[in-house]
Amino acid sequence: MDSGVVAYRRKVISSTILERLKEIFADLCQRDQVRLLECSGEEDHVHLLISYPPTICLSNPVRKLKTISSLKIRQEFFNQIRRMLWGKRFWTKSYCVISVGDGATTAIIERYIKNQRPN
Repeated sequence: MDSGVVAYRRKVISSTILERLKEIFADLCQRDQVRLLECSGEEDHVHLLISYPPTICLSNPVRKLKTISSLKIRQEFFNQIRRMLWGKRFWTKSYCVISVGDGATTAIIERYIKNQRPN
């Protein structure tokens, strides 16, 4: 599980931006042997439930997901977010990762992520 927070905790993730982020994340995960199992969020953060092989260093896909999604969202939604964000940042530099195993724990995390919605 990965959690990404918008820079300055600004509430800029509309339902349209969230849907675009899901597309971007799904595309990037598919390219890198990472499976995006669930993605949702609120106005100022997103949660991703991903599965990846143990041969991949987790910081690499996280870095790629944050960097490319930031670039695309800032390009595609510039007029919508420019007053709330400035510079070249969309996400904070930090992220939270929680590992889960198979079974009920994964299902509980997936249900939690599905219940995240932009306000």
